Amino acid sequence: MNVDKPLIIAGKEYTSKLIVGTGKYPNFQVMKECHTLTGTEMVTIAVRRENISDRSQESILDYIDTEKIDLLPNTAGCYNVEDAVLTCRLAREMGLGALVKLEVIGDEKTLFPDVVGLLEATKQLVADGFTVLPYTSDDVVIAKQLEDAGAAAVMPLAAPIGSGLGICNPYTIQILREAITVPLIVDAGVGTASDAARVMELGADGVLMNTAIACAKDPKLMASAMKSAVEAGRAAYLAGRIPRKLYASASSPIEGMIE
Repeated sequence: MNVDKPLIIAGKEYTSKLIVGTGKYPNFQVMKECHTLTGTEMVTIAVRRENISDRSQESILDYIDTEKIDLLPNTAGCYNVEDAVLTCRLAREMGLGALVKLEVIGDEKTLFPDVVGLLEATKQLVADGFTVLPYTSDDVVIAKQLEDAGAAAVMPLAAPIGSGLGICNPYTIQILREAITVPLIVDAGVGTASDAARVMELGADGVLMNTAIACAKDPKLMASAMKSAVEAGRAAYLAGRIPRKLYASASSPIEGMIE
């Protein structure tokens, strides 16, 4: 029997393989309840879009149990290397730590990453002592370059951010899993529980999602569904699926039957 291993990022173990966002929820209380229902141990925070520094006013941090959940500040909204690196440094100065989700967006309409800028920003931040989780395309070459640059994980998109399209190219996820040694965390595109299960069945070490839960008709019910889907998909990957065959194979073979 294959025994599952925890998700390990920069030497720290996480039991949950589901990372969740903090945006788009109806309110902070619903967000908090969804985090609990997913069992997540890490949540992303958009540093440029949330009130982090002024704690005299209501803050998203008031609704996150940082004793149980690690913060993963991200650079959402950054379109160049300079802004992304500066945002990470500001997050660290505000006490959010050195673990960051790095985004360098290259196209405003699709929100696809600028992989050239992403690689350069990764190099700068790693040299500055950050633990970098870069949001990238599903390209094996850039994934290997990001690992070589010191990224603690590689986070390819499955489909455009917030699209809910699911896994547009499952084969690249499989290739990426074979090509890199750091954790592979699929980021963006998951729309429903079957997408999350499929991601994990392909061998991903984890999955990050936000819109699929926050914008569901019932966010809390979807949060529970996503937790179960990630766990089921991971178990199925470890179990090993049967080979695909063109023709039928009887569940009860006739060989050996008593006549």
